Amino acid sequence: VQLQASGGGLVMAGGSLSVSCAASGFTLAHYAIGWFRQAPGKEREGVSCTSSSAGWEYYADSVKGRFTIFRDNAEKTVYLQMNSLKPEDTGTYYCNLYEYWGQGTLVTVSS
Repeated sequence: VQLQASGGGLVMAGGSLSVSCAASGFTLAHYAIGWFRQAPGKEREGVSCTSSSAGWEYYADSVKGRFTIFRDNAEKTVYLQMNSLKPEDTGTYYCNLYEYWGQGTLVTVSS
């Protein structure tokens, strides 16, 4: 199982960014995938999750209405579209499947 996150970068507050998680070594369509983030000096926290069929989604209260998770099972990729970014969204974003973690991609939101 491999999960590779990419797409992070530097963006100004109020801007948008999309991060992606490329999955390999398993059938993405069969599994729920989560996005987590970890800010410097803070614990890792759950941000969003999508079910295997994309029939349900979860969003942390802090990102509801601003972030959208979606998946392309054929492309074996899960995306997190982030709009109206705030400085507190800064952190390393990781995708997750059970005990498997991607290497993370850094998102920095400047004020």
